Amino acid sequence: MAPKPEIYEKLGAFYLGKAYDAEAEETTDELVLYDAKDLLTHAVCLGMTGSGKTGLCISLLEEAAIDQVPALIIDPKGDLANLLLTFPDLAPEDFRPWVDEGTARRKDQSPDEFAASQAQLWKNGLASWGQDGERIARLKASADFAVYTPGSEAGLPVSILASFGAPPPEVVADGDLLQERVRGTVSGLLGLLGIDADPLQSREHILLSNLLSHAWSQGQGHDLASLIGAIQHPPMKKIGVFEMESFYPEKDRFGLAMALNNLLAAPGFQSWFSGEPLEIDRLLYTADGQPRHAIFSIAHLSEAERMFFVSLLLNQTLAWMRQRPGSSSLQALLYIDEVFGYMPPVANPPSKQALLTLLKQARAFGLGVMLATQNPVDLDYKGLSNTGTWFLGRLQTERDKERLMDGLAGAADADFDRAEMERLISGLGQRVFLMVNVHEDEPVLFHTRWAMSYLRGPMTRLEIQKLMAERKAQATLEPAEPAAAQPAGPTVHPAVAATAGPAGGEPATMPRPRVDSKVRQVFLPVNHRVDGEEGDEKGGVLYEPHLLATATVHFVNQKLDVEHREDLTLMLPLDPEALRVDWEVADPLEIEESELGSDPAAGAGFGELPKEALESTSYTQWERQLSDTLYRERRCRLFFSPTLKAASRPGEEERDFRIRMTEEMREQRDAEVEELRESYAKRIERLEDRQRRAEQKLEREEEQAAAQKSNAWVSAGTALLGALMGRKKLSRTNINKAGTAFRRFSRSSKESQDVERAEEDLRELQEDLAELNDELQEEIDALEDRFDMQREELEEIEVAPRRRDVVIHLVALAWMPYARTDGALLPAWQPPRSTPKGA
Repeated sequence: MAPKPEIYEKLGAFYLGKAYDAEAEETTDELVLYDAKDLLTHAVCLGMTGSGKTGLCISLLEEAAIDQVPALIIDPKGDLANLLLTFPDLAPEDFRPWVDEGTARRKDQSPDEFAASQAQLWKNGLASWGQDGERIARLKASADFAVYTPGSEAGLPVSILASFGAPPPEVVADGDLLQERVRGTVSGLLGLLGIDADPLQSREHILLSNLLSHAWSQGQGHDLASLIGAIQHPPMKKIGVFEMESFYPEKDRFGLAMALNNLLAAPGFQSWFSGEPLEIDRLLYTADGQPRHAIFSIAHLSEAERMFFVSLLLNQTLAWMRQRPGSSSLQALLYIDEVFGYMPPVANPPSKQALLTLLKQARAFGLGVMLATQNPVDLDYKGLSNTGTWFLGRLQTERDKERLMDGLAGAADADFDRAEMERLISGLGQRVFLMVNVHEDEPVLFHTRWAMSYLRGPMTRLEIQKLMAERKAQATLEPAEPAAAQPAGPTVHPAVAATAGPAGGEPATMPRPRVDSKVRQVFLPVNHRVDGEEGDEKGGVLYEPHLLATATVHFVNQKLDVEHREDLTLMLPLDPEALRVDWEVADPLEIEESELGSDPAAGAGFGELPKEALESTSYTQWERQLSDTLYRERRCRLFFSPTLKAASRPGEEERDFRIRMTEEMREQRDAEVEELRESYAKRIERLEDRQRRAEQKLEREEEQAAAQKSNAWVSAGTALLGALMGRKKLSRTNINKAGTAFRRFSRSSKESQDVERAEEDLRELQEDLAELNDELQEEIDALEDRFDMQREELEEIEVAPRRRDVVIHLVALAWMPYARTDGALLPAWQPPRSTPKGA
């Protein structure tokens, strides 16, 4: 009988299948629900081709998506793109583009007929496991699914440039983690060049490691072009105690630089530098904060390219993980579909150390790791000693089984029963798995449920291109995100333009005005090149008057846990024609006070200064006006979650706030579900204990009733036999026997009534237990409705400063330099351009 959705749709519980009776070779009605939090101790899935391993792992990923857990999915074979083949209508025309026409021919069917049969197969298969198109629709709505193809334009391209950028401060501060990242990045890069480099012996590895360490420790990044330049002109003079020329002569370094340059110049390699940056946060969540399953299809890459990309991705994941707060709930998942070659038992490829570190440390940050392979002998089982869940399917050879037993024995406790485990594993059939979970009392044998995704097999690059064509077209039509604006310096204010005179003429200038000595005057430096020359070297400089103010505004709200400080520098032109100073139109200015000078450039001219700006009393008045304006207009704008009663951090984007709240909601949800279960546990345990006693009583009553009935019939038979033996008269003995028989029939009837009462008591207890479980589920369902960040309507709130929290530090007369070029006035001061992170 198919289970009802309300039975398996539980918070944080992944519906994997049903318990399996090995002796009867059939499933039971007992559902197998896997606790999402158990993935924090990581999992491994082992099974040969045809065991159903891919179906099980896709089903687990589907459950994670429904629970809105984002995932990074490494797909070396092309199977995992099937996660995008989800058809809520289960219509033949949805299946038609994805059916294998060769299989249709072998079945003597047209492609349309085969698509119809596949649609019906999926519909029936889902129904047999209590699923339908409505659950598929829920899956599609819960998470975004995308296929990335590094080094190819088939799917969504991935740019690896961020991988050479400076790691976050948390990684740089951790010496071991920094060196792991350096080692992995360099080993992967040299692998692309066909150099099997030992980190302790290879000159190439040691030089590149030193170059990356030197740059990253200073917060600077590299790309391949700058790395080539650094190889030719290293920033350090020595490597160890040897001079650079002795350790690695320039002509030899040129060979390495040329090899990297050839890689950079290769036409096929250009696709590695376009597309989505390899930034884990952007890959795990969409622009509006929806969780994403990012599938990295790497079947098209060479072995060296695969290792290079996987190593970069794992190291980026480690860096992202280090920036996260600790969590006791599953917040994200890393899944590798075929881990063969990435964590072997003997060799040390670039990916291995990163994987081992993740297996040891990721659980503390809410990141679960799941690995799958069909070759158990290719896994480093020492590295899996921290793995809490093993999904074991049918294996190919006895050697595989022996290797698996060794791994399980190493990961299990002293009670590991090797003989029983071998017996269970030897009898596994297709889609039947043994789950060994350290969080459960005993192993569970189960049959996997029907996958909601259409499992049509590995996808080629052309098929992935077709699958992602609509997504790429939408990305092309949507306006690109504006590039980070580079400060171009102040524009020419109308008041300044009015002083310029006719085009090509000399600007109207006057001598420096005499200002009250109490007024502080500052001069912005002349640092903007005009027509290839400094402004003060061609045509002189014209200073125009502005007001410059610096202030601090504190925003404090204890209820929202907000304490934020804004330091402001504002610039406002002093227009001689203006009747009043309007601070609301002042522009922010990026300049350090140390950059401000106290003297003008030689030979400079000055624009007209309003007479009010000559007196110090005006500046006192303008300071009060600025204070009033900031108090009245300045606000700290935040997003607010009514469910969590929490506000965003100042400056936090809505997307980032939604992601953070989703993770906090999941943690709070898991805690409340656990609390609910604990609160119901004793009541359920008491009822279950009473139910067990009632079952035992019923069993005793049935045994007594059966015995009494049997005795009654024996007595009756004996009396009847005596009467039929030819005696003409009934003896007292026969009369007594008959009476005994009738009394036993009477007692037998009473025992039957006792059985009925015991049955009724048991039914009532079973109903009470069912009602209690229903009550628990209703409360859990209410939590699901409450803790859904995707449906959360965020409020926008403002925190205003208190009067005393607005502090004006300075209101000064600031002289802005302008220079004439081609008859126009252009600002001769320009703020420094901000350097992009990792550049």
